[in-house]
Amino acid sequence: MDSKLISVIVPVYNTEKYLEKCLDSVCNQTYKNLEIIIINDGSTDNSQKIIDSYLKRDSRIKTFYQKNQGLSETRNKGMDVANGEYIAFVDSDDWMDTDTFEKAIEFAVDYQADVIMWPYKREYPNKSKETMLFNEKFIIWDENNVIRLYRKFVGLVDEELSEPQKIDSLVTAWGKLYRKDIINNYRFINTKEIGTEDALFNIQIFSSVKKAIYFSDCFSHYRKENENSLTHSYKKELITQWINLYKRIEKHLKDTNSGEKFYIALRNRVCLGLIGLCLNLSEDKKLTYKEKYKELKNILSFSHYIKALSYFEISYLPIYWKVFYLCLKRRLIFLTLLLLKIMNKLRGV
Repeated sequence: MDSKLISVIVPVYNTEKYLEKCLDSVCNQTYKNLEIIIINDGSTDNSQKIIDSYLKRDSRIKTFYQKNQGLSETRNKGMDVANGEYIAFVDSDDWMDTDTFEKAIEFAVDYQADVIMWPYKREYPNKSKETMLFNEKFIIWDENNVIRLYRKFVGLVDEELSEPQKIDSLVTAWGKLYRKDIINNYRFINTKEIGTEDALFNIQIFSSVKKAIYFSDCFSHYRKENENSLTHSYKKELITQWINLYKRIEKHLKDTNSGEKFYIALRNRVCLGLIGLCLNLSEDKKLTYKEKYKELKNILSFSHYIKALSYFEISYLPIYWKVFYLCLKRRLIFLTLLLLKIMNKLRGV
C-alpha cells in the first residue's frame, strides 16, 4: 500500500497545560507519514516555547504564528498550507490513541472513502465517558445510502429523537479523517457569526461525500475539565448567532436541492438547540428571576423558534424531554424555568 501523506492540523491558543500530551499523541503515531501543522493563534502563555521544543525534535512539524483570530480562521489557515492527501484536525487540549491514523488510513485506502469517522471519550478529571456515534461496530455508506448520513448531520428525525442528547455528537471536526479534495471548497465560519463552527462545516462537506466509513474504536479523547461545561454567564449573543447558523444551513439545503426530510431535521435541530440556550440562561446566578423570565419570553418570540416548536414531534422524546418541550410549546415560562432549576440541581450547577 502506498503511504499516503496525512496533514494533521493542530490549532493552539493558551493550552500550555495540555499541549504536550496532545503533541505527544500526534508525534508518536504508529503511522509515520504525517505533516504536523501547528498554528499558534496568538497565545499569551508558554505554548510557543512548547511548540519550539517539539519543532527541534520532529522534522515533520511545521509551525505558524498569527495574531489571535479564533479557531475557525486557524483551522482555515491549516487547510491552506496543508500538502497531505488527507486532513485531520486535533484540538490542542485533546489527544488521541497512537494507532488512530494507522487504522483510519487503512480503511480510507482499502475502501477509497472520502471520510473516515470514529467515536470518542469525554475525559473528565476523575472519569471517562464513551460517546458512541452509532450502535454498529463498522458501517459503510456509499452512493446508495450516504444521503441518510448527510441528513443526520443536519438533525435528528423520528426514532432518532429518542436520544436527543446525540444531536451534536456526530458533527465534530476532530475524530475524522477527510480526503483533502473533498473539503478544499469549504471553510470554517467564525463562531462570532454562527455560534459553533463544526456543524455547518460538516453539513456542507457531507452533501458532497460519496463514501464514508465508521469504525467503533474510541480513539479520540475530548477533554472536559468540568462536566457542566457551559459557562455560568448567559451568552445572549448565542440567540442571533444560532439563528444565523440555521439560516446558513437552510440556504445550503436549498442550494443542494435537499428533500423535505432535511428541513424537518433542521427544524428539530432548532428545537433541540433551545435546551442549550435555556440552560445557559438559567445557570447565570447574576440574573434575577424576573430577568430570566423576560429573556426566555424573548427567546421564544423569535420566528425560527415559534415555527420549529409548532412542528416539533415530541412523541419519540424521553419523558423528561417531553415535559420540557411541552412547556416550551405552550409558552409556560414559569414551569420551564422551574424545570431548568431542577435540572441544574441534578447536574450540580
